[in-house]
Amino acid sequence: MNISTETLHKNLKDIFGYNSFRGEQESIIQHLLSGKDSMVIMPTGGGKSMCYQLPALISKGCAIIVSPLIALMKNQVDILRTYYKNECIAHVLNSSLSKSQITQVKEDIKNGKTKLLYVAPESLVKTENTDFLRSANISFYAIDEAHCISEWGHDFRPEYRKLRTIIESIQKAPIIALTATATPKVRQDIMKNLRINEGKLFLDSFNRSNLYYEIKPKKDVAKQIIKYISSRKGESGVVYCLSRKKVEEIAEILQINGINALPYHAGLDAKKRAEHQEAFLMDDCSVMVATIAFGMGIDKSDIRYVIHHDMPKSLEGYYQETGRAGRDGGKGELITFYDYKDIEKLEKFLQGKPVAEQEVGRLLIMETIAFSETSMCRRKYLLHYFGEDFDSSKCNSMCDNCTNPKSKIEGKDFITKLLNAVNDSRERFKPKEMAKILVGQTDSIIKQNMSQLQNIFGIGKEKSLTFWHSVIRQAYVKKLLTKEIESYGILKITNEGKKFMSHPYSFEITEDHVYEESSNVNTITQKGQAADETLFKLLKNIRKKLAQEINLPPAIIFNELSLIDMANQYPINIEEMSKIQGVGIGKAKKYGQRFIEEINIYVKENDIIRPEDFSVRTVANKSSNKIYIIQSLDKKLSIDDIASGKGLLKSELLEEMESIVEGGTRLNLSHIIHEMIDEEEREEIHSFFKTTENFSFEEARIEYEEDIFSDDEIKLLRIDFISQVAN
Repeated sequence: MNISTETLHKNLKDIFGYNSFRGEQESIIQHLLSGKDSMVIMPTGGGKSMCYQLPALISKGCAIIVSPLIALMKNQVDILRTYYKNECIAHVLNSSLSKSQITQVKEDIKNGKTKLLYVAPESLVKTENTDFLRSANISFYAIDEAHCISEWGHDFRPEYRKLRTIIESIQKAPIIALTATATPKVRQDIMKNLRINEGKLFLDSFNRSNLYYEIKPKKDVAKQIIKYISSRKGESGVVYCLSRKKVEEIAEILQINGINALPYHAGLDAKKRAEHQEAFLMDDCSVMVATIAFGMGIDKSDIRYVIHHDMPKSLEGYYQETGRAGRDGGKGELITFYDYKDIEKLEKFLQGKPVAEQEVGRLLIMETIAFSETSMCRRKYLLHYFGEDFDSSKCNSMCDNCTNPKSKIEGKDFITKLLNAVNDSRERFKPKEMAKILVGQTDSIIKQNMSQLQNIFGIGKEKSLTFWHSVIRQAYVKKLLTKEIESYGILKITNEGKKFMSHPYSFEITEDHVYEESSNVNTITQKGQAADETLFKLLKNIRKKLAQEINLPPAIIFNELSLIDMANQYPINIEEMSKIQGVGIGKAKKYGQRFIEEINIYVKENDIIRPEDFSVRTVANKSSNKIYIIQSLDKKLSIDDIASGKGLLKSELLEEMESIVEGGTRLNLSHIIHEMIDEEEREEIHSFFKTTENFSFEEARIEYEEDIFSDDEIKLLRIDFISQVAN
């Protein structure tokens, strides 16, 4: 079908209201209308759908649009129907339709009313559908999200590999394959599988100049996300998580912190998913927390940020998901929280899979690590991955590495030490163990093999464990080392690594790496030191006075670690106080007010800038063990029965009970205590605990000999005292 440029532009204006085509849209459409095959690589937001929608609307017959997701199909059909009074202009054919709806769809196609039929590969292969389509007039086939065809892609779907066979069984027509994410290897695989090697490749730039890329170390990630979203009120955003469980958890935390968020994942029923998607599209919900099941083809142009709670499995996935921001041309921020522990989880998922699949998965993960840890312009790295050259000076500080460049050092000697250590240890250790060996730390596995490690143990002790973890990962990314998935990540030296050992060469590494294992515990608190010694002493004095007034040991009110955390976090209300280490809501309400008042005064008088300007609400403790323990004690069950009911050791149960009462919750222990001692003895023991200096188990152990009370009984008596007297 030949059509003039003027006619094509008139149709574009009349149907869609656009004055001009974007990029290579016009060339792609003319190529398709001429009856030729093509492969289109165009970034998210670049206008891929126009490349098959307009030609379908002006061609004779019906175009078959193969699409992987029901949500994507529905969204596109709804948009197309807004341009026409007649809703039969576009249809979906999938498992969501009733028999009567399917009959209507086929009737509309037979009568020439339908110009676009959206169908999933699973529906296309059904005999009743292929038989019907043989009798239809098909204008062309559009394979959307074509990366699903390739085993080297990030979202491989076996059904997509069968598309060429299915198409041939229906009737011949031009094929246009489209995707936003395909490396040179993936696009070659797509064209080969669809047998369109002679087709024309249309390759648009992958660069999205309006997007800002940033990788942050994952520390207290929920708090980090809440703080970021709270600063972007009124804007739409997406938070991606790898698991359904994490989606639900983060959505709930955002909701109780006043953020209008909804979850979206494949585990929700279809109706609920549709409701949540609609709420997001209609701005009734500002944040969608989702797995990768959400977003493919979603037409919401004003998404201002995309947050990744976890690093995706591949850079293709990352590019596609982040590409949903800023489709209107406005700035979009892409914030990804990175912790190497998340990468290790991805590697574990590969265990037990076929060797070929492991190999692909390992390479995709390796590229993800390299992108996360690179010191070069992130835009340059990402575009290079997709086979495109980019001058990093044109990034215009639209990535964190260009805004705040990382320092690099010559790492040849460090790489040499690492490879020699791996070699001398007979390639028997994982990265964590190897780093420990280099700095001279031990664990049970290292101790067992110490006789073979004498020459290398501690040879890198001038650097930190964090540094060596980074060196190992950078050597891994440069393919000097590999990890055996089936042997749980044992490091092996590659042929490239052996060449380096023979002839070492210059090797730049990033120093002072920030992406080591994160911790939710304040590092100052871990060292047992308060950041603000003046406030810490002030709080100790308040505790001492309060202890004297109520005749309790100071440590039972708040222990020293709690005071240290207060001197680090400056809590100024009950809610913030309840989040201080070892406090909980019960103690915060009972003892916290005087401390809060003093901290408030101190903060104002000294112009203190607190670590956080807001309080992050956490989801209420839903521990099944906690509820079970409280209910079981109310039913007057014994300690042994409660422990066996949950498969706990007695010591584990006592630890949980101690944690419950220290958080301010009372436990009904009278029936257990009365079996051990009478009421008079109970009061005597409570009096003893009131006189102790540190209120510790050790002090009670010294006071009461083993022939009077066992260790477990002393722990129970101490728990009872906290529950009855302190709470």
